[in-house]
Amino acid sequence: MSRRQQSIATVTALPPVREAAPAPLLRDVFGRLLREARLRQGRTLADVSGEAGVSMPYLSEIERGLKEPSSEVLGALCGALGATVADLVAGAHRELSAVSAPPVVHELRTQRSAAPVRTPDAMLLAA
Repeated sequence: MSRRQQSIATVTALPPVREAAPAPLLRDVFGRLLREARLRQGRTLADVSGEAGVSMPYLSEIERGLKEPSSEVLGALCGALGATVADLVAGAHRELSAVSAPPVVHELRTQRSAAPVRTPDAMLLAA
């Protein structure tokens, strides 16, 4: 058996790590936060869309996470709801931070060396 084959044969994987569910899309989070703010105020789609200057169907699509609005549209919607884009982004940050764990780098160790063997996935995470 060659030295390389011996080295490969002695590589052992760490115990499997349970993968976290993927983080929700930002457009889904923004849409949900905008809808919740509108409903808390007891306002209709027509009311908020009219004040923000966007069509009612477009606002509905934004709230359902089907459309990703521009920063100008987000600003207009937040303004119509008495908030700022910073408020919206802060809310999204809180929500995403609560559900997203930092990526786990899977490392393999050899019995001969404590140095990790980088897998292609780990290289992509570092890039």
